[in-house]
Amino acid sequence: MGAPPTPVTTGRPARPGPDVPLADRALTRPRRRLAAAAAALVALVAVGAGSLLDLRTPAPVSADAPADEFSAGRAYADVQVIAARTHVAGSSANDQVRAHLEQRLRGLGLETEVQDTVAPEAGQLSGAAGGATLARVRNVVARLPGTAPTGRVFLAAHYDSVQTGPGGNDDAAGTSAILEVARALAAGPRPRNDIVFVLTDAEEACLCGASAFAASHPLANDGGVVLNLEARGSTGPVIMFETSRNNAKLVDVFGRAAPHPVGTSFAVEIYRALPNDTDFTAFLDQRFVGLNSAYIDGGAIYHTPLDTPAAMDRGSLQQHGDNALGLAREFGRTDLGDLRSGHDATYFPVPGGLVRYPGWLTLPLALLAVFAVAALGWLTRRRGRASTGRLAAGFGLALVPIVAAPLAAQLLWMAITAIRPGYAELLDPYRPTWYRLAVLALAAAILLTWYALTRRRIGPAALAVGGLAWLALLGVLLAVAVPGGAYLTTLPALAGALGGLVALRTRQTGPWPVVAVTVAGAVGVVILLPTVVLLFPALGMAMGGVAALVAVLLGLAALPVVDLLHPQAGGQRGMRALRARRLAVLPAGAAALAAVVLAGVGLAVDRFDAAHPAPTHLMYAMDAGTGQARWLSHETDPQPWTDGYVDGVTDVGDDFPGLGDGELRAGPAQPASLPAPKLEVLADSAAGGERTLRLRLTPQRVARLATLHVDTSTATVLRAEVAGRSVPVEPRAGRWGFGLVFHAPPAEGIEVTLTLRPIGGQVALRAMDASDGLDALPGFRPRPPAVGIVGSHSSEMLAVARTYPL
Repeated sequence: MGAPPTPVTTGRPARPGPDVPLADRALTRPRRRLAAAAAALVALVAVGAGSLLDLRTPAPVSADAPADEFSAGRAYADVQVIAARTHVAGSSANDQVRAHLEQRLRGLGLETEVQDTVAPEAGQLSGAAGGATLARVRNVVARLPGTAPTGRVFLAAHYDSVQTGPGGNDDAAGTSAILEVARALAAGPRPRNDIVFVLTDAEEACLCGASAFAASHPLANDGGVVLNLEARGSTGPVIMFETSRNNAKLVDVFGRAAPHPVGTSFAVEIYRALPNDTDFTAFLDQRFVGLNSAYIDGGAIYHTPLDTPAAMDRGSLQQHGDNALGLAREFGRTDLGDLRSGHDATYFPVPGGLVRYPGWLTLPLALLAVFAVAALGWLTRRRGRASTGRLAAGFGLALVPIVAAPLAAQLLWMAITAIRPGYAELLDPYRPTWYRLAVLALAAAILLTWYALTRRRIGPAALAVGGLAWLALLGVLLAVAVPGGAYLTTLPALAGALGGLVALRTRQTGPWPVVAVTVAGAVGVVILLPTVVLLFPALGMAMGGVAALVAVLLGLAALPVVDLLHPQAGGQRGMRALRARRLAVLPAGAAALAAVVLAGVGLAVDRFDAAHPAPTHLMYAMDAGTGQARWLSHETDPQPWTDGYVDGVTDVGDDFPGLGDGELRAGPAQPASLPAPKLEVLADSAAGGERTLRLRLTPQRVARLATLHVDTSTATVLRAEVAGRSVPVEPRAGRWGFGLVFHAPPAEGIEVTLTLRPIGGQVALRAMDASDGLDALPGFRPRPPAVGIVGSHSSEMLAVARTYPL
């Protein structure tokens, strides 16, 4: 019998056809697949755990800590005083808080004053819907003089609360942290630069306190570095979520001086694009530079009566204070002459610190990732792991989970809110963890199902390259449109491509291919897993699809490791092949089952009760001229309690322009014995076809705000002054084409001067004021224990309006 013929080789592996074993179409071919899978998973879980542990808040330090340290225990004593009750701007309760702040700062030996003035709004917030907005503000300002100042460092927080809650977190946390930082700095050596402590008024109303300080206080004339401290929840890590432009030098200081630096350039990009503002906006408007920080988890209590000192996570308070103190000391010793670097930095947290690199590297890195993925695709084809057709199919099919996961997450939340409509009024559920896990399990189920269905036909290597290709392309798109977020996909794509190249160029039966793809997957875990965790409280469950999208991107970045979870099916036939296919869908099935179970547990655990009440919105509006009154609510699908007051939908713009335009739920109400604000004519003159009215608008009861509107069918407003301050004349749509909103009106009233061009014989003006609290109104029924108040600036408002023809 002769020897078998020797096969002819050409030096190039054959292109994989349908008969090429599946194992020969993977990036890794470990000899001991189960052990390799276990080792890779343990490594990624350890990396993920380390990344998440680094986001934990520090343990709160007790009140007996050394004098030069920040102590949450000491700061919390101030929280209890500041947030003892609701203290909206202009209220007697706010006066008491301000007196406490003055006493504390003067007791530290600091130069302390109260800036008492009238100021306009800042940014995009306020009652802009009702017209030009102003407020009487009283800011508490204290200074620690520097030894050889090169500029000033400002620590800012607001001390007023909303009308619906005491502000235990928002912003007693920031205010008390600044008091404790001031104590620690005053107890130590004097800094080089001036440190100014700015505790602002009327932030909740219109950012007017910060606007007044930044625009007109002498200490703000030369600008400086501002560190703003906020809270939009009750727990979680303190995130540095906003910076001034050209922030590279500021971020560098943050990375090395903040003891617990959590922040991402992606968050900065997103916040810049949102119509949200804090006091930081007013400083940016006046060309200050600086950093804005807040903790944001536990958002269900935001702006509600539940935002009490007891609700505060003192670990979050400790992190706020530690970071503020560290940054104040670093900026206090730094030459502040030039902190504008000419470019923004890209940065994100990793265990033990903050990675940062110049923003100008964003696009080159994104293009490098595209090149690296292309090189991986070429080598994959050359090594016979995938054909050109399969690579193209892998790229096209990888889009399926990228689209399906966020869509499914949104549909899941729509189903949950259909079962529990009260969630629509909350930033986040009271106990959101189960729902967050359900979204992640759903994303995993979609990714694993997609992979199990496409793996045999397309091949593991082609799918891995396709997933990385989408990450790389998204990196380029982000580098152009949202540069600070490009790292989210660029770096995992680059790491995955390099890991794949190493895997293909090393001995396949050895450990190094698995090590290479595991290290690449770890890069994705370090970057994307904290992002997923931070996105949930930042955007709320209503936008849980964004977190699901990032979770799927993480899965695509780690797809070669995911492949190790599947049985090696190459060359199997009959029952063994069928068994292998069934095993391949087990992870997907387990994830799908987990999503259903977790969502069900969330519904069972997070029920509305006295401690976690269903949020409701109600206000009362009365026309004192006609005696007609109505209940109003902005709930689109009213809760049962609210439904007892409102039925149809109405537009209140004509009757109550101070409430803004838009449709609200409405229902009839009994008129109350409440006076309308008084409008007096102090002077009335005419010249050159113009009429000038000098008026005084005086609430006849304790009011949080007062408004005045002009019927522009009777006169055109040419110029306007409030309390001697010129205000912009910006016509509004509708009958009441010009309006003013004044927060914290003084008892003696507000002087308004209007220069008009009359259209008819009389000028019609509509005056309104608003207070808070519905309990004493006729027909009001107290809420049951499991029904609460939604966090809204109009919740529990009691408005009275009257038209004055002049």
